[in-house]
Amino acid sequence: MISYAPLWETMRRKGVTTYALIKNHGFSRGTLDSLKQNRNISTATLNDICNILACSVEDVMVHIPDKK
Repeated sequence: MISYAPLWETMRRKGVTTYALIKNHGFSRGTLDSLKQNRNISTATLNDICNILACSVEDVMVHIPDKK
């Protein structure tokens, strides 16, 4: 499973709010909901987040192995 838990800490550290992502960067509420629910996002969205936050992919998401 992919978790976007690191994203919220990275945003806090960088001083970027979800409101700023919507108003200043054109993110949709649906995309933010997908991130909050750990649902799939496109690599283009992941690229945008990394560019906005000036961070690496590891600062946005983490892989958690599925339980068998």
